Amino acid sequence: MATIAVLGAGYAGMRAVKRLIHEKVDARIVLVNDHPYHYESTQLHEIAAGNKEPADITFDIREAVPDKVDVVIDTVERIDREHGQVMLKNGEPLAYDYLVNALGFESETFGIPGAEENSLSFNNIDSAMAVREHMEKALANYATSHDENDLHIVVCGAGFTGIELLGELAWRMPQLAKGYELPEDLIKLICIEASPKVLGMLPESLATWALDYLTGKGIAMHTGTAITEVRPGVVVAGGQEFHANTIIWTTGVRGSRVICDSGYEQRRNRVMVQEDLSVKDHPNEFLVGDVSAVPDVQTGRPYPTTAQISIAQADVVAANIAARLTGHEPHKFVFKSVGTVCSLGPHAGVAQIDMMGHWKLKGRKVGMVKRLVNDRSVLELAHVKEMLESN
Repeated sequence: MATIAVLGAGYAGMRAVKRLIHEKVDARIVLVNDHPYHYESTQLHEIAAGNKEPADITFDIREAVPDKVDVVIDTVERIDREHGQVMLKNGEPLAYDYLVNALGFESETFGIPGAEENSLSFNNIDSAMAVREHMEKALANYATSHDENDLHIVVCGAGFTGIELLGELAWRMPQLAKGYELPEDLIKLICIEASPKVLGMLPESLATWALDYLTGKGIAMHTGTAITEVRPGVVVAGGQEFHANTIIWTTGVRGSRVICDSGYEQRRNRVMVQEDLSVKDHPNEFLVGDVSAVPDVQTGRPYPTTAQISIAQADVVAANIAARLTGHEPHKFVFKSVGTVCSLGPHAGVAQIDMMGHWKLKGRKVGMVKRLVNDRSVLELAHVKEMLESN
């Protein structure tokens, strides 16, 4: 019996397992993940800001997958592609006949001096909690330090994660100010972004609304300002120095380091895949999510990695493995986005929905749309029980 190894229990990995079961493949399915739980990575910014707890965005993997799936809790160190083995940190090598690599993302510093050492980033539950704890400790410290930099928070990057984090921070900051008896007029939220615009994937009218919303909340938005260095408590950008004792890095992501360590031809740990999402010259290897690069047939550029495209990729990969096992031709991956939702705190946001027409939404109604998107994700990856418990 063939063995299908699925690496990573994020959106793509969990969806791939579910669809492989649906395809009734005659194979052993092994799911490898470094934690016993799945977390909704699109909500990590809410953990970092302190508006949700880890239990709100996680569910147990073993409870969510059928018993016939072998779940291995271990860290993937490297893939021995020549011998078809996954090298694990603590366990014996895992031999595979088919590989679904969905190992996810890491923070990208683009080689900016001091960024890695002097700022905080988050790509999982532990790092998101570390951001929150650092921020709250700095705010609480002001009572004895009287250092205004304890009240300053700089968010580096105004991509989706940075913008959504700023929205959450703006919503929570009055609560923190009251709880720690802080002078609200001295609290500063600062965003630094190299691009002259934010949210470039959304229509300009929605991006402008989001920018106006954040500045209306008192956030200082410095667009067109490239960061050149990060020192302890200082971000150097655009010839200026921005002082803060909490510096959060959200400028971008790259794929898992396992990609580079395993000898793939890659750029920023993302591999350009074939039309069926397999790797060139390795038809039994499929890459999905943040470790893959899928060219848009219209622009020629890779699609941005989102939960939406990751889930769509997983569906096609499962179907293609089932096809190969039964001697049929694989399917080509074709993607059509159903829209984009960007939250600005629990009760506001902007969204473009491309279903049953084209909708541009902004304000409080987007908060409800975001909730529906999150609930649907949990429902598709796990069960109704987990969805209800997350509410």
